[in-house]
Amino acid sequence: MNRRRFLQTTAAAALLHESAPAAAPATRIVDTHTHFYDPSRPGGVPWPGKGSPLYRTVLPADWLAVAAPHGVKETVVVEASPLVEDNQWIFDLAAKEKSIVGFVGHLDPGDAFADHLKRFAANPIFRGVRWSGTHLQDTTKQNAVLAGAKALAEHGLELDLNGGPTYLPHAAKLATDVTDLRIVINHLGASGDPQSLRPEWKENIRAVAKLPNVLMKVSALVEQVKCEYGKAPQDTAYYLPILDHLWESFGPDRLIYGSDWPVSDKGASYDVVFKVVDEFFRSKGSEACEKYFWKNSLAAYRWIERQ
Repeated sequence: MNRRRFLQTTAAAALLHESAPAAAPATRIVDTHTHFYDPSRPGGVPWPGKGSPLYRTVLPADWLAVAAPHGVKETVVVEASPLVEDNQWIFDLAAKEKSIVGFVGHLDPGDAFADHLKRFAANPIFRGVRWSGTHLQDTTKQNAVLAGAKALAEHGLELDLNGGPTYLPHAAKLATDVTDLRIVINHLGASGDPQSLRPEWKENIRAVAKLPNVLMKVSALVEQVKCEYGKAPQDTAYYLPILDHLWESFGPDRLIYGSDWPVSDKGASYDVVFKVVDEFFRSKGSEACEKYFWKNSLAAYRWIERQ
């Protein structure tokens, strides 16, 4: 860390400490972004790839081992696999694992989207679909995207979006076109390292945050850092350029907790992932903390009670 960055971080840490009220921990915490998969099952998995530290069996018990010590015992699973039947694999897992209160499936917009959606929406665990932001930017998919978005809204489901900040204006347009669709931006809208933010990120975040049906998942925070595997900074102050901008743009009612575990291990341990956002949102007061850790996610996903 150079001297300028050190001074900025130190000053930010002082401000965070001075302004922090004595907020209690959240009474409930729902992690809205976990990935579960098993490379040893027949056919393997399309992601993650062999050779990656993430290429291992990852199940709810593994997540609970790192999350439960922080009071995190419920999760919304997000499917990363493009294989349609991998959605069913999560359903089968959720039937046995009561910690799974919701599931965001992976169904690309296209000719079969409506049929697949009807099939999976019959299961109450199914809370929405995740798309790549590139679908919104692809002019050949505009009709399919709009039709799919409307179908999600008709089913009372939400849409997760993932990608770089260039798709955010397109997300804002979709939110305008389908006002009864709840849209959740994943992974900060790909901000980049907190100390070297992508140039278009702040402006595009402001634009998409103007739409009341768009929420932001504060996930993949440590993965944005340019660092060695697992060596992201542990100080909350380091991440304030991102967290402060999201707070100013979305306010207390549209920010949601998501760890992105186990992918978050690329940046830091679950302990660090949780500690950073816990410190930040507790500094905003008890009600903001409650909203961030579970109330806002209930409004976005309408996950179900299982415990």
